[in-house]
Amino acid sequence: MYLMRVGAPGAERPVVRVDDTRYVDVSDLVPDFDESFFGGDGVRRLAEPVAERIAAGETEPFGGQRIGAPIARPHQILCIGLNYRDHAAETGQAVPDEPILFTKSPNTLVGPNDEIRIPRGSTKTDWEVELGIVIGSRTSYLDSVADAAAAIAGYVLVNDVSERAFQMERGGQWSKGKSAETFNPAGPWLATPDELPDVLDLGMWLDVNGVRRQTGNTRTMIFDPHFIVHYLSQFMVLEPGDLINTGTPPGVGMGHDPQIWLRAGDVVELGIDRLGSGRQPVLGPR
Repeated sequence: MYLMRVGAPGAERPVVRVDDTRYVDVSDLVPDFDESFFGGDGVRRLAEPVAERIAAGETEPFGGQRIGAPIARPHQILCIGLNYRDHAAETGQAVPDEPILFTKSPNTLVGPNDEIRIPRGSTKTDWEVELGIVIGSRTSYLDSVADAAAAIAGYVLVNDVSERAFQMERGGQWSKGKSAETFNPAGPWLATPDELPDVLDLGMWLDVNGVRRQTGNTRTMIFDPHFIVHYLSQFMVLEPGDLINTGTPPGVGMGHDPQIWLRAGDVVELGIDRLGSGRQPVLGPR
């Protein structure tokens, strides 16, 4: 199943994607794809009514509607740094022995085709195509990596937008370079795990102004999604609907020589196999 949310910011409706042009409206069945939905076994409960509506031809066209992030604002956005061997190499940093953890403010979450806004004082705004994990049940102290599968509601495409000067040159935590408004475009859809034959064999790409900047595959992940969820559960409670960004392959602006940074007027396009694509125009500071 592919979960989506359509409509104006703050007024999105939950729908289930049928194909590239049509969806099933489920807003009469669930208020939103949020903590209550995921924690209440909402994906399983939707399966039968959605199948019935598709069989009855009760679908609607996307038309020109805005597509929002496929999940409502989560309790937390957790991020794993340097989780691709080839990305660690391009930044000149050692492959970590354990996952590097940082957070992004949950209000960074926007839709897959919404604008990215460069923050005030920025000189080094960067891009990062990433696989996102959405948590499906309240989770802590998992006994094994194998147990993590049952805690995952699905996967999403995300852009972990970063301001490198804020992140690395201003002292303290990475979160300062990660939490500006609009810094987490996500979607267009959440794919439930059964829709991905192999989550560790997904092609990834990102273009800036039509030029390919990132090409990668989830197979070069250092820590896979199940390991990450198990690992994080040892340190914190993961809530239904929480989002985990799992790291990026090589080709970020920081990794180029000379380095490349986003500017107002740029357009970022990105995608992951089976998780769709997004297109984000870049705006200047407000």
